[in-house]
Amino acid sequence: MSEVSHVQWFPGHMAKTRRIMASNLKLVDAVVEITDARIPFSSRNPEMKRIVGSKPRLVLLNKADSADPEVTAMWLDYYAKQGITALATDCRSGKNVSKFYGKLKELLKDDIEKWNAKGMSGRPIRIMIVGIPNVGKSSFINRLAGSRLAKVEDRPGVTRGKQWVKLDEGFELLDMPGVLWPKFEDKLVGERLAFTGAVKDDIMDMEYLACRLLEFLKENYPELIEKRYGIRTDDIEPADEETIGCVVGFELLERIGRKRGFLVSGGEINTERAAITVMDEFRNGTLGRLTLEKPKGY
Repeated sequence: MSEVSHVQWFPGHMAKTRRIMASNLKLVDAVVEITDARIPFSSRNPEMKRIVGSKPRLVLLNKADSADPEVTAMWLDYYAKQGITALATDCRSGKNVSKFYGKLKELLKDDIEKWNAKGMSGRPIRIMIVGIPNVGKSSFINRLAGSRLAKVEDRPGVTRGKQWVKLDEGFELLDMPGVLWPKFEDKLVGERLAFTGAVKDDIMDMEYLACRLLEFLKENYPELIEKRYGIRTDDIEPADEETIGCVVGFELLERIGRKRGFLVSGGEINTERAAITVMDEFRNGTLGRLTLEKPKGY
């Protein structure tokens, strides 16, 4: 589906969540924004800066074990130069999750000193955790909270449906539903969000997505395609710019389908099945560690 650039995904409940988020900022001391380390730029909601304002913010590059470690290091360096506190984590393996509290205390150092000076050393540190769909937010919260996840408090001023979770080291976490933004101005942002499953598959053409992903991999990670699927990539000549994602990507998709034996009656290749396989193996990390975008200037 060549209309990826026109993908819009802003259901009413997401608009409501955005309003709730803005109205509850006064209840928290900091905001934790979870992003996907494979698409650190595309998975950051551009409206978040406006909504959060001057509230201290920690950016997590989650799913880091599925991302290219060299590129993740570039992003951490980029954020450091921007004065943004960031941490690469992985909710499945638990990588760097133990550093989460230390990073937050570092971020809120001045506030904590003020509380201590006022005799409020036991005051809980309250954080709001936000992120677009499918960045691993729920899994990260489960990793932090464990069996305490079901513990919900009925606090004044907190809209029903939101959840306060008690964490270690005196932290309390306010969980918010995943929120996308009204319009993807950049075609590549919409595509990359679709690659990771942040946009629902039922409004996308999976064969087109797989072709576009394979085209990117051919240019940036050809060894991963060759290793995983046992096919060559260096003998496919690039087409013109308008069709490169379809012609070259589709040739790779057919080769993968043929190699895996995805055939239908008459010996025709089942490219739909091949596409689903490619997308699933990218999303679950089976394809290998890769990142789809680098920070500007790197």
